Amino acid sequence: MPPAGILVVSVVSAALLLTVAVGVLVGGEGRNMMLALERASHDGMGVSQLRDRDRVRHGRFLQQQQPLGVVDFPVQGTYDPYLVGLYFTRVKLGTPPKEFYVQIDTGSDVLWVGCNPCSGCPTSSGLQLELEFFDPASSSTASPISCSDRRCALGAESSDSGCSDQNQCGYTFQYGDGSGTSGNYIEDSIYFDSIVGNSLSSNNSAPVVFGCSTSQSGDLTKPDRAVDGIFGFGQQGLSVISQLSSQGITPNAFSHCLKGESGGGGILVLGQIVEPNMVYTPLVPSQPHYNVNLQSIAVNGQTLNIDPSVFATSNNQGTIIDSGTTLAYFAEEAYDPFVTAITETVSQSVRPILVKGNQCYLTTSSISDVFPPVSLNFAGGASMLLRPQDYLLQQNSVGGAAVWCIGIQKIQGQGITILGDLVLKDKIVVYDLSNQQIGWVNYDCSLSVNVSATTGTGKTEYFNAGQLDNNSSIRNKVYNLLIPNTIIAFLLHIVFFGVLTFL
Repeated sequence: MPPAGILVVSVVSAALLLTVAVGVLVGGEGRNMMLALERASHDGMGVSQLRDRDRVRHGRFLQQQQPLGVVDFPVQGTYDPYLVGLYFTRVKLGTPPKEFYVQIDTGSDVLWVGCNPCSGCPTSSGLQLELEFFDPASSSTASPISCSDRRCALGAESSDSGCSDQNQCGYTFQYGDGSGTSGNYIEDSIYFDSIVGNSLSSNNSAPVVFGCSTSQSGDLTKPDRAVDGIFGFGQQGLSVISQLSSQGITPNAFSHCLKGESGGGGILVLGQIVEPNMVYTPLVPSQPHYNVNLQSIAVNGQTLNIDPSVFATSNNQGTIIDSGTTLAYFAEEAYDPFVTAITETVSQSVRPILVKGNQCYLTTSSISDVFPPVSLNFAGGASMLLRPQDYLLQQNSVGGAAVWCIGIQKIQGQGITILGDLVLKDKIVVYDLSNQQIGWVNYDCSLSVNVSATTGTGKTEYFNAGQLDNNSSIRNKVYNLLIPNTIIAFLLHIVFFGVLTFL
């Protein structure tokens, strides 16, 4: 989700319908972790609502800094242009453990859930979820974070933090969509399944600091797609990934591979997928988000005439890789020449039309035969190759001809480019936080993947995410990230929001 204050004004949308079984191979001790990720459906949404939804996502980027954390997850589901969704997962907190549905957000850092009592918190959800509230008094392991605790200072990196009269460390998050939440930080147990050595170990726990929200405002109060809280996957010290990594429970890289076809699946990893032909580009230093240096765009091998300064990172400007955004967005100065180049390339083979301000095309041919490849070229010589289905969305049919529309949208006057699921699907994407770089390679996400892990001797070894062989040693063991009961680290069931008509 992009930075607070950014307004995005366009969209034709798509999203993953995922049920994720996630296997995480954790470095150091060969451990794995386990969560349950879910997505739900929601009907009757149009383009303006999709635009609003991505704008909300983009408003939920919060300032953050240093990265830590890793996990490897298999994912099921698919990217479908007639679905739009947000990711959420189930986490178990407290003693005895209680389960909460939390939205996964790479644009913020802190895990928070609604607490009892809570002002403005929804009590029902249009996603048919049973919402819960965390009660610190009911957990034998819960303890408040005091103002003198060093972790309270870490909270200031991610939010407006302060202290109450009871010497409790508090927070206030204000999101770009006008919504907000406030409460106090507490420490309690988070539960997961892990693999240690050759065995699967269930109901492991670790202490983490998370937010206990006692007030919500704006869109967070609406019940239509309400969940129990937000799970920040950002880079600051209070992110759960950072906390688990610092405890030696997880590594500090994460990866995903999202399958783009109906009924497909994918893999979400806190850990590093390794694959030949992977290319990497550096993360821009000292940025709160996953900023990279996009330098040029080429259509059909021809570099477009775009001033490179359009993509430069400064003051909430630049290029962000964000799996929490459904579509992709180009800065205005890049979007217009991009659409012009596509239209000029295909004008002899298709019929260009405008549909509610969106550039679309009528064609009876396969888009792979007609539309050109696109290359996004980054610092370090890395290029992201886009097929037609990575920048087009099919809307409907007219008289036997399919209507395909440009799925990449325009952000006017803000100098920001956001690369969301539309262009990230069917690729392994690795967030190598220890080396401050992001890598990718086109990939069939229905296949198994190789995951690297660092052994207790410090040696890096590579494990194949294939079928688990109970007779082999952990060194040579083959893992299938598509089988929930094999090696699971955060078993994620991703559920999506809404089958819808785009235009």
